[in-house]
Amino acid sequence: MPLALAAGILWWMYRGIKWEELTDALSHKMSWTWMLLSMPFGILAQVLRAVRWRQVLAPAGERPRLSTCTHAVFLSYASSLVVPRVGEVLRCSVLKRYEGTNFSCSVGTVVTERIIDTMLILVLSLLTFLTQIPVFLTFFQHTGVSLGSVFCQFSLTGWLVTVACAMLAIVCIVLVSRRFRLFSKTHSVLSDLKSGLLSVRNVESPLLFILYSVGIWVSYYLHFYLTFFCFDFTAGLGPLAALVAFVVGTFAVLVPTPNGTGSWHFAVKTVLVLYGVGQTDAALFVLIVHTLQTLLVALLGVWSSVVLALKKKNAACGD
Repeated sequence: MPLALAAGILWWMYRGIKWEELTDALSHKMSWTWMLLSMPFGILAQVLRAVRWRQVLAPAGERPRLSTCTHAVFLSYASSLVVPRVGEVLRCSVLKRYEGTNFSCSVGTVVTERIIDTMLILVLSLLTFLTQIPVFLTFFQHTGVSLGSVFCQFSLTGWLVTVACAMLAIVCIVLVSRRFRLFSKTHSVLSDLKSGLLSVRNVESPLLFILYSVGIWVSYYLHFYLTFFCFDFTAGLGPLAALVAFVVGTFAVLVPTPNGTGSWHFAVKTVLVLYGVGQTDAALFVLIVHTLQTLLVALLGVWSSVVLALKKKNAACGD
């Protein structure tokens, strides 16, 4: 279904494109130097994520090798190209298999990481929105999104019922887990999960943790922004325009398609058009950039899978 959704959005966006324009853009209009310069920042973002993950695992008593953490992160992103969101579970499985790391604990640290990333991107989004309010309002108008209509969908009764149902579900889970001995193992799992969730409070260097977190998103931004210099029609837009497109694209990736395929294309293309880029040029830009960056993610995943397979084989031979 995610693949079908992505294919449907892409077909709708590019149904009128002449593919000769794509080949011409790749061979004559595009600066491959800037594209290649942007790629190391995509790798750096994932490496910093692995370094930060290892730092968060340490207070929980888990100290996996950095190389294994890095390969696990590479694999997680690559696997999410096939099945969205599966990568978060996969990277915890890799650590358990190759380092003996507690699975529930590592899942807890991943959840903690995501919460922190969400807070950072919300702060970044707020700052970007405040500096570029006219652009965002025009974007909402062009895409048919009305913030007021979103919050007006629920009446007061609807909100009360939703909160009551959520609280009831929590109470039921607690009562059932206490009632049956069958859930004794679940208590242990939840304890490990809690340990992972709270491990961030005891990291050895909070300042270093913050720097890693900021570095991840700066790397992601540079990975995207440098691609603007690949084409004449985006080179002059500036860092703020790239920041708006980056923020909008980050939220578009939340749509459950592989690596945000389709939704990211549509959102970023719309932003570029608002900044004066032609419809065709904007469509070609997002197609080329997203395809090449996705290819990088896939190649890193393949490389990590080969390295881990060789590591397993060598360990078996040693035994």
